Amino acid sequence: MTRHSFAEKNCSLARALDVVGEWWSLLVVREAFFGCRRFQDFADRLGIARNILSARLKKLVAAGVLAREEPDAATVEYRLTPKGEALMPVLVALLQWGDAHANPDPAPVVLTDRRDGRPIAPLEVRAADGRILGPRDVRAVAGPGADAEVVARLLPGRRSAVS
Repeated sequence: MTRHSFAEKNCSLARALDVVGEWWSLLVVREAFFGCRRFQDFADRLGIARNILSARLKKLVAAGVLAREEPDAATVEYRLTPKGEALMPVLVALLQWGDAHANPDPAPVVLTDRRDGRPIAPLEVRAADGRILGPRDVRAVAGPGADAEVVARLLPGRRSAVS
């Protein structure tokens, strides 16, 4: 079974998965957040095959998540772009979810506030007025870019896991 692209899907989540949904891609981004810049360092830290790493770096650069820089003729570095930095809440949420639900051992990495050294708080979904929202407090409604299929799927009265 081959995976196809979600680029034509009228779904922001599906399109995001086209960019970072392959698990090596998020691990590359994680390492970039941890300060990794050079190809060999990514390869060493991840234990990833060079051809796979090369393909993931090219895809992340093409998507604008990483920028490829050549500080000198012999050096190539990869740096997070603002688009890549915007993935921080996604990585934090996955890490926190993994600590709570997928890793039976104590947390291997603890994210701390640089200012005071204390662990960061768990991420929460909040309403515009600051209230913490749970799954039953959120409803999906058709947005300005919704096509007829999305509008029909989100009609009031249809049951969903979020409504």
